[in-house]
Formats: sequence, structure tokens, C-alpha cells
Amino acid sequence: MSSEDTMKPLESDWDRLARMTDEEIDYSDIPPLNEEFFSRAKVFIPADKRANFVQLDPDVVVWFQSQNREYQKLINLILRKYIEIQEEVAK
Repeated sequence: MSSEDTMKPLESDWDRLARMTDEEIDYSDIPPLNEEFFSRAKVFIPADKRANFVQLDPDVVVWFQSQNREYQKLINLILRKYIEIQEEVAK
């Protein structure tokens, strides 16, 4: 794709599309999402969002929540400090 392609104004009739019902939309060019598709599908989470999926014991979360309204930032700060200490110990 060239930079010229991205500069071309959209020619879609967004108002007409917004008025269409599901039955009026042509889905024929979209492949079906069947069992075969889902058996091969992989979840992709951008690297900058993966940190949000750390599993913590419920009592740990409750304790951090009781310390600070921004408990997620507090957890991150503590983990960052732990990394710094480990890097110092390794020197």
C-alpha cells in the first residue's frame, strides 16, 4: 500500500449503512467462523497490554486495594523495585 492509498477520501455512504438492517447487509464475502476456524485461531494480545493478565490470589488483591485506590500502580511499583533489587544483587 502506498501513501497515496491512505490519502484517498472514503467514498462509503456511512449514513445509508447505518440505516441498514442486518438482513440487508451482504456478508457473502466473509468466510464463516466455524469450528475449524476456532480450532486454529490464536489469541493475540499486544505486548503493552499483556501485563494486565497477571493472576493474583484474592487475598493479595484485597490487601493491595486496601492500601491504595490505585492499587494496580502500587503493585507495578513494588514489582519494579523488586527487579531493581535483584539486578543490584546480581552485580
